[in-house]
Amino acid sequence: QVQLVESGGGLVQAGGSLKLSCAASARIFSRYAMGWFRQAPGKDREWVAAINWIGGRTYYDDSVKGRFTISRDNAKIVVNLQMNSLHPEDTAVYYCAGTRHTAYDVASYNYWGQGTQVTVSS
Repeated sequence: QVQLVESGGGLVQAGGSLKLSCAASARIFSRYAMGWFRQAPGKDREWVAAINWIGGRTYYDDSVKGRFTISRDNAKIVVNLQMNSLHPEDTAVYYCAGTRHTAYDVASYNYWGQGTQVTVSS
């Protein structure tokens, strides 16, 4: 069974940093584009960042550009999201997801992790 497992969430003060990691259970994900999404209470799940399968191209939503960095290690089949200068509005459950081709919408992703909570206090 193919799985994605996120870790690294937690509680941090505004202005702080967190690093999320997503470990894949199958080597196939080394050839998949990967994305991070988030969902705040009462809101739709929204795209945050994406990285192509080889890791040479990264993409960010404007709300996190310059603060978040997505990266991947295909040898370890891990995708990371380094989050700096966190704002209270970054509070959400963060999900990693996999897709065959780089995409920016929920519907394009086939595999999802269970999510990890990020809470930013003011």
